Amino acid sequence: MTITWQSQLRAVGAIAWKNWLRFIRYPLNAIFRVIQPLIWLTPLYFLGRSFATDAGNIGFAATTGTSDYMSFVLVGSLISGYIGSVFWGMGYALKTEMDEGVMESNWLAPVPRISFLVGHTLTNLVTTTLTNAGVLLLAWWLFGFTVTGSFWQAVGVLLPLLLALYGFGFGFAAVVLLMRDANMLIDVSDYLLTILSGSQFPVQVLPAILLPLSLALPLTYGFDATRGLLIRTETLLPIGWEVGILLGFMAVTMPLGYWVFRRVERRIKRLGTIGLH
Repeated sequence: MTITWQSQLRAVGAIAWKNWLRFIRYPLNAIFRVIQPLIWLTPLYFLGRSFATDAGNIGFAATTGTSDYMSFVLVGSLISGYIGSVFWGMGYALKTEMDEGVMESNWLAPVPRISFLVGHTLTNLVTTTLTNAGVLLLAWWLFGFTVTGSFWQAVGVLLPLLLALYGFGFGFAAVVLLMRDANMLIDVSDYLLTILSGSQFPVQVLPAILLPLSLALPLTYGFDATRGLLIRTETLLPIGWEVGILLGFMAVTMPLGYWVFRRVERRIKRLGTIGLH
């Protein structure tokens, strides 16, 4: 059977549609995905107000260039949602197929592995975008969130960030295949990456022992550049440099992550453990 890009697109679409049907079977989960971020963000809103003076959050402004603490945290939370969607979309989807006993039969289909991985994340990315739109609307109403910079330029920065995350996702899926576990790996990896990248605070306040690690993560510059374009914070580096870091990150991680995944897949085929869980 000849595999063409059209057939790959059909395969990706079929996998994404299957996941979408599963998602809409539980409408309360969809509603909770919008409400849950607000549950976590509301205490942060009051915490920020409790430390504010009559002149605003002057200490925070001295570090970031803006006194709008809530918008800073909100943008980080929305980007973190995309990071989680890639990790859960790839790693947890594979674990689910193992648990359901359909891993081996699915992978016997004449479909490239990359189509399986991308198809699993596509629904998550779409639903994350829809829920983020709902969160932004409610945040505008509840917390007074406003965009003071360029929305579309910020979206342009997010695109290479998301593509680079796919490289992370490919490598992470390989780890799930080896260890046949997903929940703990995803929770720990997702949490550490988002925290060290500055999802909820400026990385400049990290302890000296952790700051170099944070600055070595390209995701840090994705958060930073997006905030700089969207709410006009002071960035760690010129935005053009940060975008260049993201583009380089994307160019390296995507082929490297998929190469790792293919090597691991060949190994578990030899071991005969692909269907175990």
